Amino acid sequence: MIVTGLVLLAIGIADIARQFLRGRTLRILLGAGAVAVIVLAALTAAPLAGLFAVAMAVVWVWVFPSQTRAKAGFWPAVALAVVCIVFVAILGPREDAGILGAVWDIPTPWGPLSVDHTLLLVGAVCILLESGNVIVRAALASEMPASLPSIAVRADLPPDAEMPTSPDPSEAGDPLIAAPVPTLKGGRLIGPLERVIVFALTLTGVYSLLAAVLAAKGIVRFPEISRDGDTGSRAEYFLIGSLVSWVVALAAAFLVWWALSGVV
Repeated sequence: MIVTGLVLLAIGIADIARQFLRGRTLRILLGAGAVAVIVLAALTAAPLAGLFAVAMAVVWVWVFPSQTRAKAGFWPAVALAVVCIVFVAILGPREDAGILGAVWDIPTPWGPLSVDHTLLLVGAVCILLESGNVIVRAALASEMPASLPSIAVRADLPPDAEMPTSPDPSEAGDPLIAAPVPTLKGGRLIGPLERVIVFALTLTGVYSLLAAVLAAKGIVRFPEISRDGDTGSRAEYFLIGSLVSWVVALAAAFLVWWALSGVV
C-alpha cells in the first residue's frame, strides 16, 4: 500500500509542476519533489518504495511529454493502474511504519487513519488533478485521428473544452497533432473538479448524487453535441473524454476503498 501511495504522489506532483512551471524552475522543483518523496519514504520506513516511486514518476514524465503527443498512447496509464493494484494487493497495512507512522494517528468516524492510508488517499487525489488531464488527452489523441483526420490541436490544451465549428490547422502557429481543437482552457479546471467530485461521492456512497452530477454534465453539453455534423466528432470527443475521466476517478476511488476496507 505504501508503494502505491508514494507512486501516485510522485506522479501527481510531477504533473502539477509541469502544468505551472517551465525550464530551470521546473527542473529544480521536480528535483526537490523527488527528494521530498524519498525523505517521506525514509520517515515511513520505506526507502526502497520512495526510490521506486521517483523512478516511476521519471518514466511517466518521459512517456507523457507535456508539449507533444504521447507515443505510447493511453497504455502507460493502464500499466500504472496494474502496478497500483498489485502493490495494494500484496502490501497491506504495515505494523512498522517508521518514525512518522509511530506518531501518525488521524481519528475518523470509521477509526484511526494510518500514515499508509493517508499517503494513498493524498496520492489518489493528486493523480486526479493534472495527471487525469494527461491521461484524458492521451486517450483522445490515440482515438481521434482515425475519425478526425483534418482536425488538429496542441498537445498542451485542455481535454474538456468546447470545440470550434471550423478548425483550420493551417492558421495555427504552434506544433499540431491530430485531435479536436479546444477554444477554451476551462477543461484545466473542470476536469480535475469533476474527478474529485466523482471520487468523493463514490467513496462516501452518495450514488444518487453521483448519478445526478454525471447526468448534469451531459445536459450542459447537449446543445453543443446536438449541433454536431455528420462525422459525430463533438459527440465522440465528449464521450471519450468524459468516460476516460470518470474511469480514472472511479478507479482511484476503488483503490482507496479497497485499501481502507480493513479500516472502515
